[in-house]
Amino acid sequence: MKSLQIFTLLLTGLFFTACNKDEAVPYDHPFFYIHVNNSDEVRIAADRNETQSYSVYFSGKKQFETMTLDYEIIMGNGLQEGRDFELLSSSRTLEFKPGIVEMPIQIRWLPHAIASEKNNNLTIRLISNNKNYTIGLPGPDRLQSSLHFIKF
Repeated sequence: MKSLQIFTLLLTGLFFTACNKDEAVPYDHPFFYIHVNNSDEVRIAADRNETQSYSVYFSGKKQFETMTLDYEIIMGNGLQEGRDFELLSSSRTLEFKPGIVEMPIQIRWLPHAIASEKNNNLTIRLISNNKNYTIGLPGPDRLQSSLHFIKF
């Protein structure tokens, strides 16, 4: 009987020590990204007349310092600011205060007929940040580092 108790204790001890053997280390690779419904492409009707917010996200551990993220707007030759759209943010830098993980970029889409033979695309491209964190999803393709709008 005593050997059965010792065997049970040893087996129980072995079970509990083995549980930590393959314990997963949390994945923490901080990055910034932008998307709409998990897509990096949005179609915009030429007659659209509304203001829309497009969120830029930060994924990583809670930050205790302000992070800045720079972005640029790239326009095709068929679009013109003030005629086809209006950027409501004068700065091309987003400030992520401590604890903030989402910041908006607002665009007012203006109704205007487009020339189908021209490039009617607009792109928000995330460029750099003050922490040198990854731009876009981690991986070689850097998916969701930019958001493309196709006005039709």
